[in-house]
Parts: sequence; C-alpha cells; structure tokens
Amino acid sequence: MRVLPASLAHERWARAAWSRVAEPGDSRAARLVDELGPVDALAAVVEGRPWAPEPLRHRVAGVDLDEAVGFARRRGWRMVIPGDDEWPAGVDVLKTAPIGLWVVGPADLGEACARSVAVVGARACTAYGMGVAAELGAGLPEAGYAVVSGAAFGIDRAAHQGCLSVGGTTVAVLAGGLDRPYPATNAELIARIGATGALVSEVGPGGAPTKSRFLQRNRLIATMTVGTVVVEAGLRSGSLNTAGYAAEHGRPVGAVPGAITSRVSAGCHQAIRDQKAMLVTDVPEVVDLIGRMGVDAAPRRSDPVRPEDELPPEDRLVLAALPIRAPVVVEAVAAHAGLDVAQTRASLGRLELTGVAMRVGDRWKQVPPRARRAAGA
Repeated sequence: MRVLPASLAHERWARAAWSRVAEPGDSRAARLVDELGPVDALAAVVEGRPWAPEPLRHRVAGVDLDEAVGFARRRGWRMVIPGDDEWPAGVDVLKTAPIGLWVVGPADLGEACARSVAVVGARACTAYGMGVAAELGAGLPEAGYAVVSGAAFGIDRAAHQGCLSVGGTTVAVLAGGLDRPYPATNAELIARIGATGALVSEVGPGGAPTKSRFLQRNRLIATMTVGTVVVEAGLRSGSLNTAGYAAEHGRPVGAVPGAITSRVSAGCHQAIRDQKAMLVTDVPEVVDLIGRMGVDAAPRRSDPVRPEDELPPEDRLVLAALPIRAPVVVEAVAAHAGLDVAQTRASLGRLELTGVAMRVGDRWKQVPPRARRAAGA
C-alpha cells in the first residue's frame, strides 16, 4: 500500500500536492480537505482508503506527488495557502475556494490583489479594443491599481503590455501549470510578467490549459480583484463569464462601449442594457466605479462654460436676435426678440458688459466667437 511521503506531511506541501490531485473547483476535494485537513485528506487518497472519493483515488494512482512538488520548488515557485499574508483574500468568497495557489514573481500577491482591477475581453479584438485596453493597463497603475488578466491574446495581452510599459504591477492567472505558458506565442510576455509581477495558477506542474480550467481560472480573476472591466466581448465571450462571477460575488463590473455595428462589442452592450455592468470609457470612470464613494468620483464631463450659457432668458433672446456681421438698430433687435425697446436696450447693456455684444455707432451686433475666445469671454 502506498503511504504519504514524509515531505508532504506538512500543510503547505500537502496543499501543493493537491494541485496535481484535484481539478480546480473540485467540491469533493475541497470538502475532504475542509473536513480532515490537507495532510490527512491527502493521505486518505494516496493510501487508497475505500471511503475516499474514487475519482481522486484513481487520479493519484501512478503520480509521483513528491517529485511534482519538488519540481515546482526547484523552479522557484511558491505555494501560497489560506492564512498567508500573500493569500488573495477575495477568493475566500467562492463556494469552492482554491486549496492553494502556485505563484512565481516578485510581487506580493495579496498586496497586489487588494488594490487591483481585472481587465478582460475578446481574444479576436479590434485595434480600438486593444488601444482602450492598453490605455487602461497603463493608466490604472498611475491611479494606484495593479492590473490582473489572463495572458490570452487580444485584450488580455494589451492590458498586460500597457501596465508593463509604465512599470506597473500586473498579475497573470493561468489556466494550466506555470510551466505550460499558454498561448505559446505569449510566452515572452508571460515571462516578463513573472519577472516583474506575478504568475498564478491553481493547477500543478505539467497541467494542460483545458477548457474547464479556463472557466475555473475566470472565477479567480473575478474574485481576487476589486472589480472587473470588460473591453470588447461577443455575446458568447468567456470574458462575460468572468464578469458574471464578479457580479455574483459583489464586485463592480464595468463595460467599455464600442460601435453599435461591432459584433465584438455586442456582449458589452448587452451587459450594459441588462444593468449587469456600468458603462466606463477611461481610467477615472473605472476608479469611480470601484473606488471609495465620494473620494474617487470621476469629474463630470462637460464642455467649457461660456458666458452666454448663464444668461437669463431675456438676454438669451436678445443675443440670438443679434447678427454676427452687419450691425442693426435696437428697434430691429427688439422686433426679432419679441421684446419692447426699453427691455432690449437694458439687455444689450448687460450683454456688452458680458463681452458678447458690441455697439457700432447706434447699431448692435454680436462679438464674433473667435474674438470672444481670445478675450476669454
């Protein structure tokens, strides 16, 4: 009968071994670990005790867990477990939280995630989407936030690159083992993230990035961060799965609008219509969405206030009646504005003081807009 190696008879390394035994989000494994503790639960599976879940017993057969954990440790990976300062506390809200997380990189995962934003979106994105994602990736660090994404093609890649371009902290959550960078063409980018930020995976060494693992990976991205922003997503985009997890667990979700004819923005538009996401267009609006109420509010956008914007209704009528080129007599202005001459004279005097009307002999006209701008009026 197999016995649990002595090297795995410690909580941290038993949890590390579970990354090769259980699939991400496996509720049976999570219950067993919760009930018995990671060491005794692992021993029950390794030793083939009949009451241990059969799929887990079959999974561990023929696997050298001691070597798998040793391989990861030799590569410089660290196993972050619940209770560690580096543990991203947000994932604890999940129904099936990870048993442990493999991490590589200099960034403190818990510290980075405590003030972070997930930026996700379509792999097959447009130049517009990539530009927006890169701007968010570069702007969020300047606002004090780390950027978390999945290192995929398209939006993920642009967000990571934007963050790296300004020396910000970015975290990539992978669907496979940390030794299986995916997609392979992003291997250089993933290596850069690991060298300056952090790479994270719930999957042990050698684990392939399968479809189910991508979906489970999304739940981590959604909950380890403060909020999620979707930049371009089709109606069936996996990034909407991430947004769904975020909303389900009380995280704010933002969506960037695109052209109404763009299929890769259709999912964003639907999320906004369904009130599952707030429309956001730039970093201040993202910070307004996820930040502290009353402190991180984005400024309201508006055109510069012009003197005529604050005129009383009577003066607006007179200004509208004034020509820009050829000046006219007061009586003509009054007739056009629908006011009597005395009212019109009084109004013209006020408009002259405001800098938007001028007297030419006994006639009146508007001050040309260019002259107003030059005078600051």
